[in-house]
Amino acid sequence: MSQQRITRDDLEAKFKALQDDVNHKVNDKKQTMTTAAIAGGVVLLLIFFFLGKRSGKKKTTYVELRRI
Repeated sequence: MSQQRITRDDLEAKFKALQDDVNHKVNDKKQTMTTAAIAGGVVLLLIFFFLGKRSGKKKTTYVELRRI
C-alpha cells in the first residue's frame, strides 16, 4: 500500500477549481434574477396603474347645481 501525500498545491488547485465553478454559477443566476426582478417590477407598475385608473373612474362624483 503506497500512500500519496496531498500537497498544498493539490489543495489550492482543487479549491480554486471549486471556487471558479461556484462563481460562474452565481454570476449566471445573478443575471437571471436581475432580469426577472426588472420584469416583475414593470408588471407590478402596470397592475397598479390600471387598478388605480379603474378605481378613479368608479369614485368620480358629479355635482349638479341648479338655481331656484
